[in-house]
Amino acid sequence: MPAPDRDLPPRDAASRIVETLRRAGHTAYFAGGCVRDELLGRTPDDYDVATDATPERVMTLFPRSGEVGKSFGVVLVQAPGSRHVVEVATFRSDGQYTDSRRPDSVRFSTPEEDAARRDFTVNALFLDPITGNILDFVGGQADLAARLLRAVGRPEARLAEDHLRALRAVRLAAKLAFTIEPATAHAIRTHAKDLRGVSRERVGDEIERMLTNPARARAAALLRDLNLEPPVLDWTGRQASGPSLAALPPHASYIAALAAWALDLGLEPGDAPREALVTSWRQSLCLSNEHRDGLAAVLAGVEVLRGPWPAAGVAAQKRLAAKREFETILTVLYTLDLPRAESTRSRVRELALTPSGIAPPPFLTGDDLISLGLKPGPAFRRILDAVYDAQLEDRVQTFEQARELAGSLSVKAG
Repeated sequence: MPAPDRDLPPRDAASRIVETLRRAGHTAYFAGGCVRDELLGRTPDDYDVATDATPERVMTLFPRSGEVGKSFGVVLVQAPGSRHVVEVATFRSDGQYTDSRRPDSVRFSTPEEDAARRDFTVNALFLDPITGNILDFVGGQADLAARLLRAVGRPEARLAEDHLRALRAVRLAAKLAFTIEPATAHAIRTHAKDLRGVSRERVGDEIERMLTNPARARAAALLRDLNLEPPVLDWTGRQASGPSLAALPPHASYIAALAAWALDLGLEPGDAPREALVTSWRQSLCLSNEHRDGLAAVLAGVEVLRGPWPAAGVAAQKRLAAKREFETILTVLYTLDLPRAESTRSRVRELALTPSGIAPPPFLTGDDLISLGLKPGPAFRRILDAVYDAQLEDRVQTFEQARELAGSLSVKAG
């Protein structure tokens, strides 16, 4: 086997797999989203291959392969002479979807039947990478030209097989700037409530993919238009009050997008529901601890910057500016109040020029207080915070001054 060519483009790697399958007497094509993207002039994220070779035959032809969905005819193949891994699936026809997620059984079949079981017509195209010929059994090319996202066959049947397809429709339509075909949109609205039965982890994954895409504002608007907000979020917002999502920079983080979305849904500074929203979204979107805590910190930080920040003391300003989430907080603030964001940025630059800077290492630790004869207790943290505030405000500039202040504070606390 030739040594892996680490510079081999993904398309060439997938083409090698197609060529190998054909030399072995099999039919093989590019399939799915990579075909759609190429026809739209986009660079696919990855390439999938569909073939009439069974999984066992694929694994025989490609020793560097592994089964991830062999019962569904799917094998991951490392292309000969390449480091790229390509999903190779056997043409199949699906049985019933009693769990609304995966077919109970599959039957290996033909390209026509394989196209008929896919979700949307634009994802049901096959491409011969050697000749450039397109196989279209469901009208996908016409829908691509019309920029329409249409379910294959009866929309209700496609949604019943997997209710998450409603969110995939939103994500794809937003990403590609497509219109969802009326009958497909009607079916999504009609069956929106069925999303409540879908795994929260799967829902959260789709929402994260939507919100980390530059088309996030279109996706959020589609979710609202298709009545998908309630079953997705399990939280009722007011009428959208601002363009925060649309104003985020293209590569904004998931946490920034979540915070902007909450604000667009009507969350106002000082609202009691802020904590309730974070708790609710943690469950409904299956947020990680990092995303939950980040969302809470950003919403709280935006509230401070829009409110008491200008009048806050130097120590309080520096503490907020030193937070890990501060740049995300500022990113969201820019979508809400440009003058306030610019003045905040200018103030942070001023704070960075002070002798202590924004976040200097503290002069004192708990061990230093113990060496002064203090016993750990409630006063410990208050003294450390007071001494660090004095350091941030440059009222103490040496370890000795910090110890002296801690001593005087401990006497008052006693």
